Amino acid sequence: MATFYKRGSYQWQAKIRRKGSPIQTKTFNTRADAEAWARQVESEMDRGVFVSRVEAESTTLAEAMDRYESEVSLKKKGYSKEKDKIDHWRKSSLGSLFLANIRSSDLSKWRDERLKRSSPATVNRLLNLLSHVFTVAIQDWGMGGLSNPVPGVRRPKNPLPRERRLLPGEIDNILAATGSPSIGDVIRFAIETGMRRGEISRMKWEHVDLKKKILFVPETKTGEPRKIPLSTEAVRVLSGLARRIDGSVWGYDEKGLGITRVFQEAVARARKAYEKECEEKKEKPDPAFLVDLTFHDLRHEATSRFFEKGLNPMQVAAITGHKTLQMLKRYTHLKAEDLAEMLK
Repeated sequence: MATFYKRGSYQWQAKIRRKGSPIQTKTFNTRADAEAWARQVESEMDRGVFVSRVEAESTTLAEAMDRYESEVSLKKKGYSKEKDKIDHWRKSSLGSLFLANIRSSDLSKWRDERLKRSSPATVNRLLNLLSHVFTVAIQDWGMGGLSNPVPGVRRPKNPLPRERRLLPGEIDNILAATGSPSIGDVIRFAIETGMRRGEISRMKWEHVDLKKKILFVPETKTGEPRKIPLSTEAVRVLSGLARRIDGSVWGYDEKGLGITRVFQEAVARARKAYEKECEEKKEKPDPAFLVDLTFHDLRHEATSRFFEKGLNPMQVAAITGHKTLQMLKRYTHLKAEDLAEMLK
């Protein structure tokens, strides 16, 4: 039987005592709301479907993010990137709300505000994290009666994947503009292997077998190690490198931030030299040449070249480490003219 107590001038507390069940208590602004809640809970108890919502109704989103960070996120390899997303939700306007009180409509309002200063991709990544927090709360933390509000939110459309392929002459110009032979070798190696920046920067000589033409990659973005076959050009590049005392192949920081910086500087110098050459020839420079080019585009280029060499998706995935065909497709942009030749 439910009992109701007036608390102060504006609140009512409902308390339900049932044999075999823990006491359920909740406070409302009106007696009518308290009575409606009590009827719902008692009905669920009568039907044997009641699940206590106490924890979900007393844990804020910020508190859930704290627990998720310590119990889940810290164990992930990508924790450093995920921490920013956790901090966002912790400090957001929804951070002070109890998990049980967060609705899809709240998230829709948050989405619209966030889209004013962030890309659709960023918004979707934040929603993905929030959804996983709710899933963990329900499945692992046993927060009964809690529902995940994220599936009810209309997602913004992500922008189309980049289709940036290297233009004829771009690599030659970049290599000519590099300040050191080291980054030039990194660029050549990246195009031959399709490896990620971090994978390249973490390479150790102990994982290289030049005789078998195999490179072992123990740490990958997907968490699964893989072996990469080395082309003749890739072997040539590695064979010409001096061995470092620390065992590192390249000597860059593990995240590869140094590779990105040096590559961007080389691209900028190459573009400047190209514009100067066009000025001397009194020609109009191509606005796309050596513009909007990133180191990660070399992975796009390598993956596409693998397909153009005739490798099938499974073979390409074994080299690049892509987990699904859909992910592989995102990084593969075959030239229409080449496909036309294959159809003859």
